[in-house]
Amino acid sequence: MSETMTLEEAAPAVTLPAPAKNGPPPPKAAPIPAYHGISAYMADAKIASLMAWRAVRELNWRVLSKAAWLYAAKGFIAVEAYRRRLKKKKLYPPFMFVALTNTCNLRCHGCWVEKEGTAHHMPPGELDAIIDSGKKMHAHYYTLLGGEPYMYKGIWEALERHPECYFQTITNGMLFTERNADRLLKLGNVTPLISIDGLKESNDQRRGEGVYDSAFQGMERLKKRGILFGVACTITSKNIHEVLTEEYLKELIKKGAMYIWYYFYRPVGQDPHPEYCLSPDQLVEVRGRLVALRQRQPILIIDSYWTATGEAFCPAAMGMGFHIGPQGSIEICPPLSFATDKVSDNGGDLVKTIGESKYLGEFGEFVKCRTKGCVILEHPQELASYIKDHGAKDYSSRDMFAELSSIQPRSSQHLPGREIPEASPMYHILKKNVFFGMGAL
Repeated sequence: MSETMTLEEAAPAVTLPAPAKNGPPPPKAAPIPAYHGISAYMADAKIASLMAWRAVRELNWRVLSKAAWLYAAKGFIAVEAYRRRLKKKKLYPPFMFVALTNTCNLRCHGCWVEKEGTAHHMPPGELDAIIDSGKKMHAHYYTLLGGEPYMYKGIWEALERHPECYFQTITNGMLFTERNADRLLKLGNVTPLISIDGLKESNDQRRGEGVYDSAFQGMERLKKRGILFGVACTITSKNIHEVLTEEYLKELIKKGAMYIWYYFYRPVGQDPHPEYCLSPDQLVEVRGRLVALRQRQPILIIDSYWTATGEAFCPAAMGMGFHIGPQGSIEICPPLSFATDKVSDNGGDLVKTIGESKYLGEFGEFVKCRTKGCVILEHPQELASYIKDHGAKDYSSRDMFAELSSIQPRSSQHLPGREIPEASPMYHILKKNVFFGMGAL
């Protein structure tokens, strides 16, 4: 695949319907009360036993054992190493997001990945440099994304080269052919995270007609082979009462998903659609529903926005995980395609490059002085100034400075006085000891 190929040549656009900006509000779902006291422990015991039973019955034993060692055990080791680095004021994340390519076979509404311009693909040597640097710091977990990561020509070889690491791939799920599903089973060190933003109608309105059915066909192939996979779900003002229900989770469980990772919609990119953003009251409702749903269905429910006590936090501000673009740019987080440093700097030694980066290192203090939540939502103009002041380069094919400066400030998950702590003792422990809740530090 040529690196000078255009995005349209690499992946022809899928025609999407225009989202309705007006019209009646979506129907509300019934409130979900959380269990407390002894009832919370009883609910945890039930959910934990059902999740364990699902794992034993539905997952291939080799996939399960690799997940236990590479994902759980090594993930805990990575977090402990990260804690030690924090005490010494050394910056290096325990996890990394790596965009292999900006090409994609879909053109989803509100996606920050550019839809026009040059197709970029990360050189295999740079991907290896990222992973090899991480291994030195006990970081063995990598989230691969795009674009669509399975459109990256060398993805299978890269996964094979690092059997001691665990990879999560954020994908639309449309490329899980029988052959590719067999490859995943043989590898055993990959967990696909399939993007589905609601039931068929609402998902396909944002992602394209037929995407829902195609993704579920891929999920059926994964389930048949006992592969561990999850669902990535972006919460918007349009789908909040659809994706945060027991009925939705039951549908995903039936399809074989072992976990769901919820994200908030952020109005970035050339097609921002601010009408998808959540209001303060909706953010509080989201938190309450997450807390309650964790006690009701045997599927791991992940968010990276709140601590065990319900306080907001930003993983990037804590140096927990940075994003590396397909051009090797080391960025603060996936929606912000700005960088002062590249993988190729210092001979590919990311430990040195990240540790010496003022742009990455000073971001935490910049956020801390303003919010515990998301500065993209709350302080976009100040964030644009921070990026410019550090001389960061725009690695998108658009004018992201103009886009960021034009965002209307909105509420994020930082809503002092409206915190909702975890009701589940099990999740309270998880939030304090694994990466999706490290704000408790």
